[in-house]
Amino acid sequence: MIRVLVVEDDPRTAEAHGEYVRRVEGFELAGVVHTANDAVRALHDAQEAGRDVHLLLLDMNLPDRHGLVLCRRLRAAGLVVDVIAVTAARELDVVRGAVAVGVVQYLIKPFVFGLFAEKLGAYRTYFEQLRSPVSRLSQREVDTAFAALRTSNAAGLPKGLSQDTLDAVSDLLARRTDAMSASEVADELRLARITARRYLEFLADSGVVTRSPRYGTRGRPELEYARRRPDRPPGPTGSE
Repeated sequence: MIRVLVVEDDPRTAEAHGEYVRRVEGFELAGVVHTANDAVRALHDAQEAGRDVHLLLLDMNLPDRHGLVLCRRLRAAGLVVDVIAVTAARELDVVRGAVAVGVVQYLIKPFVFGLFAEKLGAYRTYFEQLRSPVSRLSQREVDTAFAALRTSNAAGLPKGLSQDTLDAVSDLLARRTDAMSASEVADELRLARITARRYLEFLADSGVVTRSPRYGTRGRPELEYARRRPDRPPGPTGSE
């Protein structure tokens, strides 16, 4: 079994990711933590107990340090563990930094279980191919192992949702400092209200935006949506 530690600051999202792990064959949930410090502690404890963690599902936006800084700390401490970034961050510097510190997969929020399972399935193939009993691999074996990690983020959206519209709704909320209703998003992006609401509900269910009732209007309260605190890349030196 591949033992997985979920590192995610939002409790609801962390719980969802942990449940996703339980649903994928060949994987075992080693635990869920919400900070970088707790992740380091959990990895040390697992190592001392002889139950090493093989994979981190790592959010980049942690309250005590950026995910890239955590990766560098783990390497410096000699804690060997693979990392799949599970984050809303799409900034080029963050993606490049993830490659530089050895992140093996990059899964952009929001996503559905099908895409999550695809990423973990690809990692499982990679993991199994590198557990060869021999001490050296041929070029072909190395190429095959790394090829297993190549999956696409294009799949996995619910029927009727497009990636371009999802990006437009997500980016609109990211630019706003205030919450928006489905009607306001629809007007801004020239969508039908029911269409805007579907995308907003998908983002809310995925943990990318918050959802709360808006009071002060007649009748039933209208829902409003706001982007969660965005991932922050580390400074130029990678310091905390």
